[in-house]
Amino acid sequence: MIWNATLYNEKHSFVAKYGEDVLGWLAPQKDEQILDVGCGTGTLTSKIAESGAVVTGIDASPEMIAKAKQTYSNIEFSVKDATNFSFNKKFDAAFSNATFHWVKNQQDVLQCIYNVLKTGGRLVYEMGAKYNIESIHNAVKKAMIEEGFEARTNTEVNYFSSAAEQAVMLEKAGFTISNIIQFERPTALVGKDGMKNWIIQFAQAFFKNIQKEKTETIIDKAVAVLKKTNYENGKWYADYIRLRVKAIKK
Repeated sequence: MIWNATLYNEKHSFVAKYGEDVLGWLAPQKDEQILDVGCGTGTLTSKIAESGAVVTGIDASPEMIAKAKQTYSNIEFSVKDATNFSFNKKFDAAFSNATFHWVKNQQDVLQCIYNVLKTGGRLVYEMGAKYNIESIHNAVKKAMIEEGFEARTNTEVNYFSSAAEQAVMLEKAGFTISNIIQFERPTALVGKDGMKNWIIQFAQAFFKNIQKEKTETIIDKAVAVLKKTNYENGKWYADYIRLRVKAIKK
């Protein structure tokens, strides 16, 4: 997946904005070593650094990391795969917002994080839960079928986990769960093209190897379907369902 860092910052800043609430669960302290997994353009990494913690951001997207380094030159950022990374130091805590659902192998992510934490270290993260954005994906698939791309509807775009599934994987990695909640959070999108921009950014895996004109037709059809259910009082909404977790390395 190729991330458009400018589009992400300008049209999808709500991702980081909602992530600020997750930082309350992290409660970063001065001089703590904290790892931000899937840091994106570094907005929340910078918020963590404001606490006085020493924060390191990693992301698999070179585009996102380049933007983060450009914006926050005082923070250490590097391109790393969340399923296969290591450090020469141990961290007091790890944080992640809206990243885990982009990773197919959740177990490897959790194990990598566990391995770089100190004993007693905490992991705090939020991700898409089961049935997250189901209406959007269903609308895109409906449009794809109408345009003759039914086979492409089997594309795995995200892994949205239930709380029970995450609990099993966390315990297998060695974590003890401190808190875990699942909740609905309808999310307002930016501007009159909010849904279109959302699909372009976050559903692009569906359109791999589909010509540009056909992709635009599919997106327009999906947006038309979604206007009946996801548009209200002049605003677009995404049907987000979130899973938030705090776990401890004992």
